[in-house]
Formats: sequence, C-alpha cells, structure tokens
Amino acid sequence: MPIDPAAFRTAWPQVVRSLAVTTRSLDSGEEYAAEAFARAAAQPDGAIDDLVAWCVQVGRRTWLDAVRHQAVFTRLQPQIARPEVAAVDVPTGPGTPGGDLDDRLALLFVACDDTLASGAQLVLAMRVVCGLTIRQIAAHLGIAEATAAARLTRAKSALARARGEFAIPDRAARASRLPVVLACVAGLFAVGQRDGIEPADATEDPARDALTLAEALAAEYPDDPEVLGLRAVCRLGLARRPGRVRDGVALPLDEVDRSAWDQRLLSAGLDDATAAITTGGAGPGRPGRFALEATISGVHAAARTAADTDWSRLAQLYDALLLVWPSPATRVARLVVLGRIALREGGAETGTGTGTGARAGAGDRLSAIERELEELVADGPPYAARDASLALADLARHTGRTGEAAARYRELLDVIPAGPLREFCRRHAG
Repeated sequence: MPIDPAAFRTAWPQVVRSLAVTTRSLDSGEEYAAEAFARAAAQPDGAIDDLVAWCVQVGRRTWLDAVRHQAVFTRLQPQIARPEVAAVDVPTGPGTPGGDLDDRLALLFVACDDTLASGAQLVLAMRVVCGLTIRQIAAHLGIAEATAAARLTRAKSALARARGEFAIPDRAARASRLPVVLACVAGLFAVGQRDGIEPADATEDPARDALTLAEALAAEYPDDPEVLGLRAVCRLGLARRPGRVRDGVALPLDEVDRSAWDQRLLSAGLDDATAAITTGGAGPGRPGRFALEATISGVHAAARTAADTDWSRLAQLYDALLLVWPSPATRVARLVVLGRIALREGGAETGTGTGTGARAGAGDRLSAIERELEELVADGPPYAARDASLALADLARHTGRTGEAAARYRELLDVIPAGPLREFCRRHAG
C-alpha cells in the first residue's frame, strides 16, 4: 500500500512521539517508527484504517519483541506480558509537560536540548523532526555531509546520555530552547525556498512545512515578536512565490508577475511583520533577527514593481540585521541591495545617470561590492558562494558585460540542481 506523502508527513511526528515516550528514547522512537511505516507500506490497499494507530501499535510490538531478546527481560516482564496494557503509555495529554503541544513542535523542543552543541541541535532537529536529508542539512549549514552525519550520530548518543529517557521539556525549558527552535524552522524554510522555487509536489515542500510549524509556534507564543517575525517571513515568502517562474524558467526580480502573488498570505504576513517590529526585539531599541527579516520581506512585498522598491530602506535594515545575525547569507543579500543602489545611481537600470561624478562614484562602489562578493565566492559556505556568484553574474549582466555574465552563468550550471533557477542560468549562459 503506497503511503500518501501528505498522510506520512502528518502521521510521522505523531508516531515518533508516541514511540519515543514508550521506549523513552528519541532515537528508538524514530527507529521503530521507520520499521512500522515500512511494514505499513507493504500492506494491501484498504488494510489500514488509521495509519497513526496502526503504526504505533506495530512499533510498540516490534520494540517489545526486541526487549524480549535482551537481558532485561525479567525486569520488564510485567510490562511486556500484555502489550496492549497502558503500562507503556506515559501520559502526554493536557496536564503533562508539553502534552498539549503539536507533535512536531514537541519533538523540535526535545531535539533542541540545551545540553547539545548548537550545531548538533540543528542537525538532529532538521533530520529527525523536519525530515530533511543529510545533503540538504549539510548544504544549509555549510558543512560536509560526513560532518553532518557524524553530528547526528553524536547528538542522538549525547541526548540519551544526558537525559536518560525521552521527555517533553516543561514550559520554562521550552522558553530557553525557543531561539534554536526558531532557527531550525527558519532553516527548513530556507531550504524549501532555495531548492523549490516551484515544487513539483506540494506535499513535499519544506517551505510549507516550515509555515505549519511557525503557525504552531505562534499559537503557543502569540505575543513573541520573533515568533511573529518568523511566521511573517514564511507567509510573505510563500505569498511571493507564485509568478517567479515562466515556462519552467526562474524570473529575475524585475520580471516577476506580482499580480500572481497570494494576497491573503501577503496581507497576513504584513500584519505579522508590523506586529513583530512594534512589540519588541533583541534588546532596548533593537529588533531581533526575525522581526528584521520580516520587515525586509515586507518592503519587497509592499512594492508594486521592482523599480518602486525602497532599496535605501532595505540597506538600513540589512545593516541592522548584520548586527544581530552576521551570517554569510545576510552579507550576500546586503551586497545585492547595495549593488541595486549603485546601479540606479550609475544609470544602469534606467539608461540615465545623474552626472559624470555620480556615475564614477557608483562605479567605484560597484567595484568594491564585487570584490566583497568575490571573497564570499572564494571563502564562504557553498550556499553563500552560490548566491554570491549569482549576484556577480547579475551585476555583470546589468552593466553590459555580457561575456563575463555568460561565463559566470555557465559556471553556475555545475552547482545549481535541475530546476527553474538552473534553466535561468542556462538561458543566459550564451
């Protein structure tokens, strides 16, 4: 029985959580859930009425079978004599720590345990809870796949040693882990947006999954500006996704069909962005990372055309973002904005300039921007190097250096996976 991808993504966290509670181990919960789903896929059509209940029951029985072959048989005999009894059912409903949480959110808070290193937290959460592949996680974090796999193994072992058994953290512990949880959901969204400009299967869309988690976080923390900011980023990013592709080719910002944007999501995202930037931040007078990212996305969303975009405002916002989130991705995005400003001042966008001096000054700034982008291509993590290469190709195209632009686009064909963005590079590679 082929399992519908949407049904799997809904059932997986529920089964993992239930089995982790039963086995008192997140690692074991994932292992026995995988075995249960594999057995479910082998069943004939119509044999399973409730996928979650069936997989939980099979997973528990598989675990109990394994226990029977271990030296602890005698100690656990009262529990395994009758697999259906409630002795293996640790309460998880209202009144227990985290019992009223969304299942995937509960697992995220478990994976983002503060006894683990931050890199290990992200790898564990993004693999076990968000379902990203090791390749996707490694690309997002800018590390080797072998390093990501090793971190995952160490994280599972360290979590088992530190906590002894699986448990959902209480509200105070969840509050301390919230920043890492937000970073994990943001990473899931970034992977979805970077890899899936136009997803072939809506049920396998990390960006949509990230919005689902952001919605659950907002239900849990309705007044937290960073939570609202993250939900705004997800909503506005997804709202602006339609109209970015034509005939299988990604469109540059100036050609995006803005009439195709999702107005409902757009309005909701702008409301969130406004609430995030006005209700608090990382410190007195300083908005946090996601409040700033939401405001940046809001500036793009509010512009009727690319020419109407307030690039100067965006430059100010990226300067502020660099103070609280100095990531390579932020640096590239800021340089893209500064490049747009220099192009406009130099007359490259409109064909007219404000004078010889202004054009010369803009040319100097463009040269400085390109040097910094070249540094990111050489020394930045793969995702930042790729984006910096795209920015350099775009600047060359806008300033009439067609041969240089074509060469850069040809180089990008070797690093960008098949899809609309690669077709854009192919079209401009000459």
